Amino acid sequence: MPIRALVYGLGVEVNLPIAALGALPEPEHIDVEIRMGALPSALAPGLTEPRQAWYVSPELNEDGEPNLRVSRLLETGDFHFEYDDGTRFQVDAAGTRVWATWNETATVEDTATYLLGPILGFLLRLRGITCLHASAVAVEGRAILLVGPAGAGKSTTAAAFAQLGYAVITDDVAALDEVGDAFLIRPAYPRVRLWPPSVTSLFGSPDALPRLTPTWEKRFLGLGRPGFAFQGEPLPLGAIYFLGPRSDDPLAPQVQPMTQGRGMMTLVSDTYTTRLLGRDLRALEFEVLGRLVASVPLRAVTPGQELARVGAMCTAILEDFARLLEPGA
Repeated sequence: MPIRALVYGLGVEVNLPIAALGALPEPEHIDVEIRMGALPSALAPGLTEPRQAWYVSPELNEDGEPNLRVSRLLETGDFHFEYDDGTRFQVDAAGTRVWATWNETATVEDTATYLLGPILGFLLRLRGITCLHASAVAVEGRAILLVGPAGAGKSTTAAAFAQLGYAVITDDVAALDEVGDAFLIRPAYPRVRLWPPSVTSLFGSPDALPRLTPTWEKRFLGLGRPGFAFQGEPLPLGAIYFLGPRSDDPLAPQVQPMTQGRGMMTLVSDTYTTRLLGRDLRALEFEVLGRLVASVPLRAVTPGQELARVGAMCTAILEDFARLLEPGA
């Protein structure tokens, strides 16, 4: 039976259950139809369709093959994703339909890890929605955005905020809505993905949280469990905190102002699926980011060297944000 859910501000209909979407509200209308377990007939095994190479991942697997290849079908303009583990997606050019297949050793939930991250992130970009590699939490009715490169600790910090009682809006993909002079952060789904070292640091043991799938070591914090919360409504963006490299400076963690120029350069490198965009969408992205850095405070965060210090970093961010909210700040 198909499921319907509101995720990243989109009404999606999926033909198979996906656990992460199960607790989300039903949308008023459907924006995206997702067909798990099938590709369009033109791409069925043994058949091909004329296409052009669009993107090849510079990251290679242990056999020296790219982790991802993307091509564009010449007749329809659809985008075809081929991951090195046999998972395949097709996204139509309008960002309204998605198809997916996987090999016999994978599951729907394995495939959903791609779907809920890079695939829907790319689909949002096709629809003109700028997305950042970021997590966001709700503080005082506003969204705090946690930005940084892979491994910077965005998800770990979001989970630490969740432990302190703050609702999480999104993890990994932050979709922006520009409304007048403000930016809103669209809610994703009620999970935070964490690697075992982060789970151990925050919860005492890697087994304290369930695996995303039986075939993967990564775990997830379900925001529906007692003591945790998911922010299911969009919130206006209050500030952006850029997580930098960890430091053994005894004063760390530290929070300092960041210039618009530096913030712009950092955001350009941290937008989602940028390398898959055409020229027009890249130009739109640049304009949106320029308005973004001019509209909200930007802060550079220097985390402490020890992962266990993430709680102190949350406190430093909260104290800084409280000062930003003061009248005349």
